[in-house]
Amino acid sequence: MPAPRRIRLGVSMIGMGYHLAAWRHPESSAGGNMELQHAVRVTQAAERGLLDMAFLADGVGIRFNDVPKGALSHTCKNVQFEPLTLLSALAMVTNHVGLVATASTTYNEPYHIARKFASLDHISGGRAGWNVVTSATDMEAQNFGLVGAPPKTGRYDRAAEFVEVVKGLWNSWEDDAFVRDKAQGINYDPDKLHILDHEGAHFRVMGPLNVARTPQGRPIIVQAGASDQGRELAAATADVIYAASQTLEDARAYYDDVKRRMAAYGREPDQLKIMPGIMAVPGATRQEAQDKYEVLQQRVEPIVGLAALANYLGDLSAYDLDGPLPEPDPADRRDHSRGQIFLDIARRGNLSIRQLYLSIAGGNGHRLVIGTPSDIVDAMQDWFEGGGADGFNLLPTWLPGGLEDVVETVIPEMQRRGLYRTAYEGKTLRENLGLAWPEHPATAAKRAAIADAVGHAAE
Repeated sequence: MPAPRRIRLGVSMIGMGYHLAAWRHPESSAGGNMELQHAVRVTQAAERGLLDMAFLADGVGIRFNDVPKGALSHTCKNVQFEPLTLLSALAMVTNHVGLVATASTTYNEPYHIARKFASLDHISGGRAGWNVVTSATDMEAQNFGLVGAPPKTGRYDRAAEFVEVVKGLWNSWEDDAFVRDKAQGINYDPDKLHILDHEGAHFRVMGPLNVARTPQGRPIIVQAGASDQGRELAAATADVIYAASQTLEDARAYYDDVKRRMAAYGREPDQLKIMPGIMAVPGATRQEAQDKYEVLQQRVEPIVGLAALANYLGDLSAYDLDGPLPEPDPADRRDHSRGQIFLDIARRGNLSIRQLYLSIAGGNGHRLVIGTPSDIVDAMQDWFEGGGADGFNLLPTWLPGGLEDVVETVIPEMQRRGLYRTAYEGKTLRENLGLAWPEHPATAAKRAAIADAVGHAAE
C-alpha cells in the first residue's frame, strides 16, 4: 500500500525575512543578514519543524532596485553571505534539513557549479540542492564587464546546456568506483570513471569532475520557472519548483501545465514537486495575527514600497501614491510574469499605488494568509488537495520569529490532520522529498544488458 501523500515544506531564509520592513521589526537583529548565529537559529528552527529544506536565494550583486534614488539605503537587501560558504557552515550545525542555494548559469561555469554543489552534498551528508537561475538584472551584468543582462532567449539556451553539463559531470564516477584497496594499491576502478567530453553550442567541458558521486546520487535541482521557457526547463530538469500564484485557479493551471510538459522528457509527474510560496502569519486569534502583521506594515516607508514595484512596473515616484496605478510601459518591466501578478492584484482590488505596495510588502506577489493555525492549514490543504501544490515554500515575514511561529503553531495542526510528517523519513534531501534515486547511466546500462541476456537465455 503506497504511503499517504503529505505536504512538503521549505523556507526561504534570505536575509532578515520576506517582508519589506523585516529588519525594522522590534525583535529582530538589524544586522542579522551578516550574522552567522542568525542563520544558525533560522536553520535549526526549520529542522525542528521537520522542513524538507532551507532555501537561500542569491544574486551576484545587489538586486534591490535603488529606484527611486536612495531607496536601497532604507532596506536590508544590500549585503548577505555568499550562499555556498554559509550553507557549508550550516551543514555542521544541522543533521536533516536540506540546504539549497541559488547559483546563476549566466555568470558561472558548469565545472564550478558541479564541484561546489557536489562538495556541499558530501559535507552535509546528502542534503544539497541547486536553485538554477538565469540572472536578469543589469546590476549583476555590470559586475561582469557587461552593460546589461543578456537577452532572455540566449540565457535560457545557455541554462539548458549548462544543467546538462553539470548533471553529466556529477556522473563522472560510478557509485562504487573508489575501492581504496591499500593492500593492492588500487584507489579506484578505472572502468568506473567516465569522461564527459562535452562539446555544445555554449560549452566545451572535458571532465571528469574531481569530486566523487554524491550521497544523493546528485544534488536536488530547484527552479522557479514562470515564463514559457522557464517552465520547459523545469519540466525537463527540475526536482522542485518554487512557484508564485495568488489563487487556486492560477496555481492549478500552472501545476497542470508544468506536469503535462514532463512526459516529453520521459518523466513522471511525481518526479517533480511544485511548491508555491506562501507567507503564513499565525496568531491565537485572527485579530492577533493581523496585529502581528500590522507591526511590519506600519514600518514600510513609501520609498521602499515604490522600489519594490520598480523592477516590475517601472518608476512610479512621479505619480500620486493614493491615485490609481498607471498602465506600465513594457520597456520598464524586467520580470513580466511577476509584474503581471502585481497588475492583477491592483486591478482585482482597484488599488492605489500605496495600497498595491502595501499588499505585496509581505509576499511580494506570493500568497498571504493571516489567521489562526487552523485558518492557515485550511488554506494549504485546499491547494494541496485541490491540485495546485505538492507543498509550499514558507516566506516568513521576519526571521527568525516569523518561522518559529509557524513551527510552533502551524506544524502541529498539520500533523494533527495527517498532512505532515512527524519525523524525517530518510537521511538525504532526496529521500525526504520522496524522490527516486538517480541511477548512474552506466549502472543502468549494465543492469539492462544483464536483464536482456537473461531474457535471451530463457527463450
